[in-house]
Amino acid sequence: MEAPTGKAGGRRPVSPMHRAELELRWVQGFTNRKVGFVDKQTVCYPSGNYIIFINIETQVRSVLQCKQGNIGAFTVSGNQHLVAFSDRQLNPIIYVYSFPGPKKQAKLKGHASLDYTMLAFSYTGSYLASYSAIPEFALSIWDWNKNVLLCSQSQPGVEVTAMGFNPMSWHQLCLYSGTSVTLWHIERNNEEHILKSKPVRLPNEDGALVDEQNSFFTRTNVHDLYFGPVLPNSAIAGLVGDEAETFRPKDDIQPFVHPTVHCWSPTSDLYMGCEEGYFLKIGADTFKAAIVHQKLSPDAKAKKRATFRSISHSLATEDERKEAQNVVLFAMALHKDGLFAAGNDGVVRFYKIKGTSYEVEDCLDMEEPITSLIFSPDYVNLLVETEKGSLYIFNPNVNEDVIQLLDASEEQFIGADFIVPGTKYCVSVAKSGEVHVWQVEDGTCVSKLCLHTVVTAMCCSLSSHCVAVGSKRGHVYFLDLTHVETPRLVHRILLSEHPLQFLHYEQSGQFLIASTTKGYIFILNALPSKSFQVIGYTVLTSEITDLTSLYDAEKDSTEVISLLCPPDIKRARVEIFNLSSKTISDNEECISERGMLKDFVVRKRTYELEYPLCSLVKRKDSTVYAYASQAPFICRYHLTAKITWKDQQITVADKTTPSKQFGRAALHLSPHHKWLASVAESGVLYIHDATSLDILAREHCHSYNGRGIRSLAFSLDGQSILVSGMQDRTLVCLKWKRLGERKLKDATDFGNYLLTILSSHIFRENSFLKSMPEWTMTSASNFDPSFESGSQIRFQKRSRIEMAEEEDEYFRLIQGKPDETTWLDQKAEKAIKEETEMFADKKRELKNRIKELRKKIQEMMFENAKAPKIEKLDQQEFNLDIEEQERQQINSEKEVTRVRKDIEMENLANCFLREIIKHECWDSMVVKGRSVKTFHSPCEVQNYPMKARSEEEQKMLERIVYIKKIEATDMKLRRKIVEFQSQASSIEGERPEEGEKQEEEKVDALMGSLSSKYGGDTSVLYHQLEVHTREEKINQIMLLRDIIYNVKTAFNMEFDSVTRMKELEIARVKERNVRIAEILKQLDLKETIWEATLSDNEKPERALTVPESEIKSTKYLTPVQKAKEKIMAQVEHKRRLAAQADNARERGLMDMMGGVLEVKKEDILKMEIPVPAFVKKEEALWNEEEKKLFKEYEKKVKELNEEREKHRKILETELRKLQNSVQETTQTFDEIVNRLFEKKVHTEMVIYQEELKIANILYSLLLDEELSTREAGLQHYLEKKRKEKIFSNEALKASRAEVESYRDTYDIVIAEDKLMERGFRKEFSDLPIHHIDQLFKLYKRRPRAHKTKVHVDAANPYGDRPGSAKTQHDALAHLMKAIDEMDDPDNRPEGLDLNNWERFCAARRAKVESEQLVKQKALTLAEMQTFLQKRTEDDEKIRRDTDLIFTELNLLREQKMRYQLDLMVQFLFKQGQVELEGTNLIPDYTDAILIHRSIIEELNSIIRAQGEKKIASMVESKDFRKGIFQLEWEHKKMQMEVEDLNEKARDIQKLNVTKDHQFFLNVINYESRMNHEVSVMEATLNFIDKVHKKNVEQRSRVIKDLEKQISLKDMANQKLSKELQEMLVSVSEKRHIHEAADTEQLNQKIAKEHYEDILQRQQLVDLAKEQARELSILQAEVERLRMRTFPAFFDVHEF
Repeated sequence: MEAPTGKAGGRRPVSPMHRAELELRWVQGFTNRKVGFVDKQTVCYPSGNYIIFINIETQVRSVLQCKQGNIGAFTVSGNQHLVAFSDRQLNPIIYVYSFPGPKKQAKLKGHASLDYTMLAFSYTGSYLASYSAIPEFALSIWDWNKNVLLCSQSQPGVEVTAMGFNPMSWHQLCLYSGTSVTLWHIERNNEEHILKSKPVRLPNEDGALVDEQNSFFTRTNVHDLYFGPVLPNSAIAGLVGDEAETFRPKDDIQPFVHPTVHCWSPTSDLYMGCEEGYFLKIGADTFKAAIVHQKLSPDAKAKKRATFRSISHSLATEDERKEAQNVVLFAMALHKDGLFAAGNDGVVRFYKIKGTSYEVEDCLDMEEPITSLIFSPDYVNLLVETEKGSLYIFNPNVNEDVIQLLDASEEQFIGADFIVPGTKYCVSVAKSGEVHVWQVEDGTCVSKLCLHTVVTAMCCSLSSHCVAVGSKRGHVYFLDLTHVETPRLVHRILLSEHPLQFLHYEQSGQFLIASTTKGYIFILNALPSKSFQVIGYTVLTSEITDLTSLYDAEKDSTEVISLLCPPDIKRARVEIFNLSSKTISDNEECISERGMLKDFVVRKRTYELEYPLCSLVKRKDSTVYAYASQAPFICRYHLTAKITWKDQQITVADKTTPSKQFGRAALHLSPHHKWLASVAESGVLYIHDATSLDILAREHCHSYNGRGIRSLAFSLDGQSILVSGMQDRTLVCLKWKRLGERKLKDATDFGNYLLTILSSHIFRENSFLKSMPEWTMTSASNFDPSFESGSQIRFQKRSRIEMAEEEDEYFRLIQGKPDETTWLDQKAEKAIKEETEMFADKKRELKNRIKELRKKIQEMMFENAKAPKIEKLDQQEFNLDIEEQERQQINSEKEVTRVRKDIEMENLANCFLREIIKHECWDSMVVKGRSVKTFHSPCEVQNYPMKARSEEEQKMLERIVYIKKIEATDMKLRRKIVEFQSQASSIEGERPEEGEKQEEEKVDALMGSLSSKYGGDTSVLYHQLEVHTREEKINQIMLLRDIIYNVKTAFNMEFDSVTRMKELEIARVKERNVRIAEILKQLDLKETIWEATLSDNEKPERALTVPESEIKSTKYLTPVQKAKEKIMAQVEHKRRLAAQADNARERGLMDMMGGVLEVKKEDILKMEIPVPAFVKKEEALWNEEEKKLFKEYEKKVKELNEEREKHRKILETELRKLQNSVQETTQTFDEIVNRLFEKKVHTEMVIYQEELKIANILYSLLLDEELSTREAGLQHYLEKKRKEKIFSNEALKASRAEVESYRDTYDIVIAEDKLMERGFRKEFSDLPIHHIDQLFKLYKRRPRAHKTKVHVDAANPYGDRPGSAKTQHDALAHLMKAIDEMDDPDNRPEGLDLNNWERFCAARRAKVESEQLVKQKALTLAEMQTFLQKRTEDDEKIRRDTDLIFTELNLLREQKMRYQLDLMVQFLFKQGQVELEGTNLIPDYTDAILIHRSIIEELNSIIRAQGEKKIASMVESKDFRKGIFQLEWEHKKMQMEVEDLNEKARDIQKLNVTKDHQFFLNVINYESRMNHEVSVMEATLNFIDKVHKKNVEQRSRVIKDLEKQISLKDMANQKLSKELQEMLVSVSEKRHIHEAADTEQLNQKIAKEHYEDILQRQQLVDLAKEQARELSILQAEVERLRMRTFPAFFDVHEF
């Protein structure tokens, strides 16, 4: 794609006739972002402003440019051949392109303000998901085909790192960040779409799965009537707003796992990797995450696939890798065979997942972290992307080589330049030290060389094919590119310890100028023939901002211009010095002892400029162009005056031209100095006319998001331009698309002129450059330790060069790497060398002694390696420090002893703790805690676990009771003395029972509890108004506890009786289940039999025993137990053999009577009546006899089925009776448990009443501030729910209205469709009836449903995904095509004319179209109804939440009022005595009054009388209605009797009288006739027995004769064996003779004859088998015919 051509800028725009234009030649870029297949042969990825497409077979590249700047979000769909990306600008736009082309398909404008972070295509349909960045953080769903935004949902503050559609359903979408995972559902209502999110609960970092509960509505089931409810933590913390809903204490917050990659499965589950190394599986329906564990192999060695490959190609020597555990996965790709995944260890693995476990096999070792795995659309090739951006292609199922599609650089490009002459090759250098050589024509990568150092600058020489590269450590690397396919490092020099900032070859090709960050400028000889000698250096006054040079051919000198920006002044400074050829020829005279260039040689001069500048260039006419750093201006200066440092003046710009660039910029001059290029952080390249500064061309090749352009280079002829980005890792090559012929000729002529001048130097220096040896370090590795890569790259190392002297080799082993001396420090090393020479002898002596010792140890180790295994010493034995080795062994043994002792003590402590817990919680309990459950309901009643009272409690209680009795006696005597005795006793005597009852109720009310009715004695308690002193309160607490103890004891006694009843009931149920199982087996039903069992709560003692089923490991057996188990196994084996022995009685019973003594009815009913043979023929071909036989067959089948059904009903009735019996008895027990539950509730109520008294005595107040905070938080939450309710109601109303409207349309379409079918006969009424019938059948006939044959690859794990709108359209097209085939006139009925046939075809086509419309409407209506149902459920949920808040708020307010008043005295009233209005659970006694009960009783009596009258009238009406029902029932009964009698009469008339019936009726004495037949049969049996005995005797005689013959044969065999031995000897001799002779042809003949005999025998055997099979068939047919004529003596009705 061509870049957009910008409009001309500057002060004087160029006329359209002479406007120049640049075009894109090629783009090379790397990326570590998303990569994908756009089709099965093409890979694409974004880089800078471009999307690069690479054909994996031909390596051909194409480019798509984003004309608006840098590419933001990016996604690709290989199935649909689509690419989507967003630009990075204000209000960004999403573009969708199709491939090949690329061709623009859509331009989507959303509501994003700054940028999109994620894009994703759906696998089916034209749906695209986007996620915007700050400030919206919105998820949007697009229909890119219609260019419509379907729906959008914002998540403020939520940053998403990955997003993907479910391949099986576009309605599901997964988004996750570094801390959370969210599943989104897209709900559709015709044209309306809504997004609904559901967060996934992730495991904690330790892998634990915890169900989180909503703490905002957490309440206890039992509220304390004095201290109030237990408030949530948010109320205690004083939170009111939205943070109160999600507040959790810091101690309760646990960090979750951090997701890194996800992959959908065909079952819509999610596989996910995380940073903690866990492998997760998330259910898309349950929204719960489960950890999938690895099945480790026994040897813990990693399994490798048969097609395993490694990039290093060193598998033979590589050690076997351990199995990967806790690998951080960064990439996943699902295949039909399993899951391919890779992570930080750089190994692609194949996962076989089964349930919650998986097995792993290694597939590919990349030796660097992998970030992406993508399968091609045909699932043949797997694309692997590494962390630095390299791309590899391989087929995981075929053992082929891995194809390197892109070898990416890890860092950004530092610079790029052309290799002289600039028409064939160019070179680029990345920050990581990777040097790439490219072809200028098409951008093909020719070669690559890695320097393994941090690069800061580079440039190409004009006098040779040499490239200079500067590093961060001050090195300059010189590369030989005479053979571009094999670049070499030929020289390296360390100039300074400071990083190099600029490298620059001046135009004559003689000098290489290098500058450092500290203001040092080094001058090097650029010619390889001079070994790149350092000529000298100079120091500037400040840090250098820009550096350039100007060569004067007439003077043969070079001006070096450096731009400085001193921090103390706010303007720029330019320092210029000269370099002449004398500097090279008379180098010793031009430099000082330290190597600095002398002032008279360089003639340095300085200029102060008025503005702070960031870049400058100088032309030959002394004109300097500079770019201002604080404003976008290009300034022009004339620096002609020769001034010195002392008389410097501020130079003012002659002209300032505004620029359209922004940010930091740089200027570059073309080689012929007529074009001025400006590049800046905006990313736009402007080419100006160097004289007038008019804009010739403009190209937006990089973006400001990547900080624009870093470097620019012109070719010598000016035809090509290389531009590299600052941070986008992209290299762009441009060429002129349109340029004036004169301008083009000027640039080409100058390039040819310059090349002519330099050609002789180039040839000579290249020849010398080729002869230079490849540079390698002799004392250190090439790796620069200052360069650290997070990707853990392993580089291929060169083989070490053998050193001439072993002395130096050993010195390098024991000494550290010496620092390389800089060129500035070389003279200072002379003193060090002199000192080294002084102690050279002593050092040499020590080295020799160490050398001898080393050789001796090596000889010993060599001899040890040759020794036998039993004599071979361990490697540690050659350790010279034996004492240290022994000490380490002793320490290790002590450590093992200590650890063993610690483990034993820990086990002992755990055992002790177990015993303590058991003693405290089980042994010390007099009543063990247990429960009893109902059979058919979840009701469960628990008893009260109780401990025995201690002696101190007993004594204290006795003392308190004794004191209470004394106080009661004392009080009674006081009353008798002080109070006046009235005559109330006479009144009490009239109604004693009623008085006692009222007195009892009065006592309960004043006592404040009902414990006296449930086993508690309240007579000993203090009156509530009389508890004043501390002692009385303590005594009251003890008495209340005693009452609670007695109440629990009484309940436990009743609980024990119910438990015994349940055990008995379970035994009865088991007895009935035995019979139920028999009936179910007879009925062949697979119903589950309900069985009653006791749960663990009902048998808590099970927890103290460990059954065998819970023990997973093998049980340890002592030798005695093993012997006993072996004996028991032998006994069991003998018992089984005895059981399997031959039992003549059972075998005879099985042979003669089928295993039973009598034929049961249910066995007879299993018989089947054979189907007549003629049924296979068509019914029209049957004769009268066959029809009659078929009717008889149907009658017999019907009778047999009736008998079967009758017997089945009997069994079913018995089954239902047994089941009902079980149900009734268990329900009766459930009622008992329910009554016990009610008793438990009342008991709990009494206990809580007593505990409430204790709480009132021990009281404390609830803080009013917490209640107020809670109320405010609920009010805030209620307001939020009200707003949601308003929106929900509106959505529900709108959805309901749409559904109703659409339903009306649907009903109309259905009515029209039915009307078409009903009017068919009327429409064709003019035709004959038989034609109408035939046409109506054709009218109803439809072609077979078209099964869409989607080409699904065999390796595609998702198979045939649900169809989209396109699939439905294709199905409809296929249907209409089939209708066209049915409309063929050849298919018309005979005698029908063509006009009527065409009329019929038109009617049928209209009917088919109507049916398709009805189906489409029905699907849409069903979808809309589902949407309406979900909206209704959402609205109902919000309503329930609101009601819950109201309930919580009202309860809180009531409690707040109650606890503010805080009545300390507890009274108890019956329900009938409290009559307050209101529906609250706790009545409000604020306005309550006490009245006499007689008033209420009188009112109740009136109400009762009126109620009795109403009930009487209702009973009368019910009796009358019951009579009507009874008469109706009797009428139905009589009708059924009539039908039954008629049926019996028909049965009697149709009864068949068989021969058996006639014989029974005709024979006078039937029994005597039968006895006679039995006697005849017995005589026959006796005769058969005699014949059998005779046969047995005859067979025994034959056996004796055979035994004699056997003995004779044995003797003959012995003789033959002797003869055989002799023959074997002769055979062996003949074999030797045969082997010596040539008998090959004879053997072949014998083998052939043997083969023919075998073949003939096999044919005969097959023929015999076939004849035997035919004979058996004929015998069966004969038997069938014989039985057909044989008389049958059985009852027809039985069948």
